[in-house]
Amino acid sequence: MRGAKIAVVFVYILFLMLPIYWLLNMSFKTTNEILGGFSWYPQEFTLESYKTIFTDSTWYNGYLNSLSYVLMNTVISVSLALPAAYAFSRYRFLGDKHLFFWLLSNRMAPPAVFVLPFVELYSALNLFDTPLAVALAHCLFNVPLAVWILEGFMSGVPREVDETAYIDGYSFPRFFIKIFMPLIAAGIGVTAFFCFMFSWVEMLLAKNLTSVAAKPIVAVMTRTASTAGYELGLLAAAGALTLIPGVVVIWFVRKHIAKGFALGRV
Repeated sequence: MRGAKIAVVFVYILFLMLPIYWLLNMSFKTTNEILGGFSWYPQEFTLESYKTIFTDSTWYNGYLNSLSYVLMNTVISVSLALPAAYAFSRYRFLGDKHLFFWLLSNRMAPPAVFVLPFVELYSALNLFDTPLAVALAHCLFNVPLAVWILEGFMSGVPREVDETAYIDGYSFPRFFIKIFMPLIAAGIGVTAFFCFMFSWVEMLLAKNLTSVAAKPIVAVMTRTASTAGYELGLLAAAGALTLIPGVVVIWFVRKHIAKGFALGRV
């Protein structure tokens, strides 16, 4: 019985890994070979697609632009969400539940609704085509999610911790940074992970709020075409490289994510 369960899990994992393998398989092929027929591995192994990405400024600048606004958004979202989540977890005030629900409802709105207002606003403020524009736009979706996740972790910390710190003479900033934040380090890690991943994979706002100087990798990939059509090997290589940041982040916060699931907040 146990052997059957292990076999089912193994087959399931293989099924999940198949698209990733196929992406890597295509990245080491030429476009002609990809279109020429089906094969489980490259008949003519080539690294030309990766060479193009690392030598063409359009490609590697796309990755740098994406990383810049993703990191900015993650820092801004977590920084704004920490005091807001603390207020929701520790205080009761008029309309607190309605305000909390309103924050979450913003997270549920489709990004397409906000494209035109953001374009008009950032054009007026001379922020259009900058990484900061995309980072701030993503805050509309990431801050509510960050507040919701962090509030769950903070509610699990006894109020006696706050009271003891105040009795010992801690100011609020000192208490929050030196005592409270280490207690919710897992929550901060989980929150940063989800903010990072949403901003990294979001395409609509990233494409429409940039044009040339801050063009992200998703925009570069969708505009990769020649007279013969799309360069499929190059697109596959670019897609394979976009997996790396997510894998790195997951590796560092994997234990925190498990704790988040255990607390029912993820």
